Amino acid sequence: MEGMSEQQQPVSDRGSNRSQRPTSASFREFMGSSWAPAGGRNPEQLTSAPYAAERRARLGEQFPGDTLVIPAGSLKVRSNDTDYAFRPHAAFAHLTGLGTDQEADAVLVLHPVASEGDGAGGVAVDGHEAVLYTRPLAPRDSEEFYADARYGEFWVGKRWTLEEAEALTGIRTAHIDTLRDAVAKDASTPGVNLRVLRGADDAVGTLVDVVAAENGHDTYEESAFDDELAGVVSELRLVKDAWEIEQLRLAVDASIRGFADVVAALPRATGHVRGERVVEGAFAARAREDGNAVGYDTIAAAGDHATTLHWIRNTGTVTAGELLLLDAGVEVDSLYTADVTRTLPVSGEFTEVQRRVYEAVREAADAAFAVVRPGIRFREIHAAAMEVIALRLEEWGLLPVTAAESLTPQGQQHRRWMPHGTSHHLGLDVHDCAQARAEMYLDGVLEPGMVFTIEPGLYFKADDLAVPEEYRGIGVRIEDDVLVTADGYENLSAALPRASADVEAWMAEVARGR
Repeated sequence: MEGMSEQQQPVSDRGSNRSQRPTSASFREFMGSSWAPAGGRNPEQLTSAPYAAERRARLGEQFPGDTLVIPAGSLKVRSNDTDYAFRPHAAFAHLTGLGTDQEADAVLVLHPVASEGDGAGGVAVDGHEAVLYTRPLAPRDSEEFYADARYGEFWVGKRWTLEEAEALTGIRTAHIDTLRDAVAKDASTPGVNLRVLRGADDAVGTLVDVVAAENGHDTYEESAFDDELAGVVSELRLVKDAWEIEQLRLAVDASIRGFADVVAALPRATGHVRGERVVEGAFAARAREDGNAVGYDTIAAAGDHATTLHWIRNTGTVTAGELLLLDAGVEVDSLYTADVTRTLPVSGEFTEVQRRVYEAVREAADAAFAVVRPGIRFREIHAAAMEVIALRLEEWGLLPVTAAESLTPQGQQHRRWMPHGTSHHLGLDVHDCAQARAEMYLDGVLEPGMVFTIEPGLYFKADDLAVPEEYRGIGVRIEDDVLVTADGYENLSAALPRASADVEAWMAEVARGR
């Protein structure tokens, strides 16, 4: 191009201009020498591994003869040459038993296993073989060891070897570079469909598309196959096994400790220009100390901010006399998260109007709890809570119609002040199982082992002229994490006080122990 020097450096190569790393052959040779052998024994198998194997078996039963490709996901750039902390796709974590951040770029593939034949000249299958394709530890005589800031051991720490990954998971492992050939081999087998979990890793999706096209697969059919896979891996998590329930208990218990930390930090929060950030930080410290991180961006909403359902800027003040709505959950290292909300009087005591609204929300939650048992439909939980909400709004003279009229499909005026659902499933994702079909989720029948939230609320915005001034700027939500049992339910977060008087007593006790 005219005006461009032949020696001008391409933009793609300029990222290393700040580097002063030596490049001489003698340096490379010295860097690769005189390291103690890795040695040691392989790690013990994860306690999650047997449960993950059972999950993979149940998934494979849904798709006999098909190749199922489940990517963990790739690293995402946060700022120039630094990445966000890696978190694998929930389906990958569920099916491998892996958590935290070890497996960026890994891919789990369930390959159909051919048997002797089906007696009709076709290829019969006998289940699946799981293979974990991953990027293993680079040898120390390689440049990656010291020069690769994304994957190198010198920069980000030791990766696993293939043998270590297999010992941890109980899954046969292979180098990620062999993924394409392995999928292509399946694609060339008559009768084998390729299914890939879309959205987790675009590069893997493209690889599968290319391989499918090369082997004459119909791309329209493949897309439908992928949608079906996404639904099934989501529905597979609707009922939690014993290991998952234990992880959720750990997450909830850590979250309860985080709520106490917030109460202890309230005096500092009320004296800070961004007191909501003080609240957020107090909970985040607990999440990092006792777990992996927060399970979602903490909602630390004081005053009128509590009427914004997902207020996560947390830039406001925390003022005595107002309410603080804290919606927060600790994600433990297995990536299972709690999701708990309490609405706290900043001064330690509710005003009369605040208590009135708070107790109405608690009554709605109690009504929802009362219907939870195996055999009911998920949507009945929300319906039970809404009956109370509508009745209380009618009682206070806020509804333009009767509660009975508002509860009809043609009405719904009460939803002005409670626009969200009362419950959602909980697990590896805070809104778990989100790709499940409606007949399995909203219209699904409760079973023992299901875990979900119960979280009614009332939100009266400061500029809401449909309510008297005394209600304006009050937002209340109470959220608990609920396990369906054989004959009812268990409130996993019951140790955190719920009734207004109990909240006041608990806050006073925490304040005394500061």
